[in-house]
Amino acid sequence: MNKEEQKQQTLDRRYLRMAQIWAENSYCKRRQVGALVVKDKMIISDGYNGTPSGFDNVCEDENDTTYPYVLHAEANAITKLARSNNNSDGSTLYVTASPCIECAKLIIQAGIKRVIYGEEYRLADGLDLMRKAGIEVVYLKQD
Repeated sequence: MNKEEQKQQTLDRRYLRMAQIWAENSYCKRRQVGALVVKDKMIISDGYNGTPSGFDNVCEDENDTTYPYVLHAEANAITKLARSNNNSDGSTLYVTASPCIECAKLIIQAGIKRVIYGEEYRLADGLDLMRKAGIEVVYLKQD
């Protein structure tokens, strides 16, 4: 690995750790997921899994089943960009868990070019779709 690649991997690990810390904002009990969108070494958006604005911060019902309206961290970060003056073309998404297929579609449409994730999701169809779209997908095992 050359010096530039080492520098990028160091940055990737730092941003992924920051996404892990951001996940702690989630009120979800089953799994807390955090996401950061970074462009030109600047965090331009962030998100964590949770309910839509104005809803109670309760993600699961009494049977521990996640409500269908709970938003994933990636979706929250990408939709937050729509309310800002930032542009995600060519950016990198750091997310604590690998994206599902629904989030993969949003990632593709947002022009995100790299996805760095730290935990495998039970389904790989989101990863497959992003790779098919030419997005660089990197698994960085969390320390």
